[in-house]
Amino acid sequence: MSQDDPAPRLRPEPLILTVALDPASFARFDAERRAYFPPHLNRIPAHVTLFHHLPGEAEVDIAATLLAACGGRGPEAVQVTGLMPLGRGVAYRLEAPGLAELRAGLARHWADWLTPQDRQPWRPHVTVQNKVSPEVARDTLSQLRAAFVPWEAQARGLLLWRYKGGPWESVAEFAFAGGV
Repeated sequence: MSQDDPAPRLRPEPLILTVALDPASFARFDAERRAYFPPHLNRIPAHVTLFHHLPGEAEVDIAATLLAACGGRGPEAVQVTGLMPLGRGVAYRLEAPGLAELRAGLARHWADWLTPQDRQPWRPHVTVQNKVSPEVARDTLSQLRAAFVPWEAQARGLLLWRYKGGPWESVAEFAFAGGV
């Protein structure tokens, strides 16, 4: 940085891409997240993350890509197949072949931008509890498994968020045809 530059340039906060679920499924996941997640750590709603860290400075390009990718798609089936332990939390396991295909295409398009975490194989899930003791997590898992019945949710589109150091700020919604 030269002395003529009055202040360092700040990089825009990273962007997060999640799935917009049908209202009933979102409400169920979010209610469980509020019930089981430590309240002082629960700063965001329940979500299915597609990408954890996209470059904030590329927001316009990312939005254009998402608009094109979502425009011709209808709602996608998301099977809620079971629960999975996270060690210090619990998540619902999901199967969503249509979303996996969409994500793979976006990952190829954004390959140069992806962090190591976002280069990993996608394992769709919704975390309803995290950052608790292993004993509390085991109790929650047991309780949720006892009442679990698989169901089908619907992905209605994609949601783009700005990471604000803990909380997220909504940037845009990209609806599938007949979606969000």
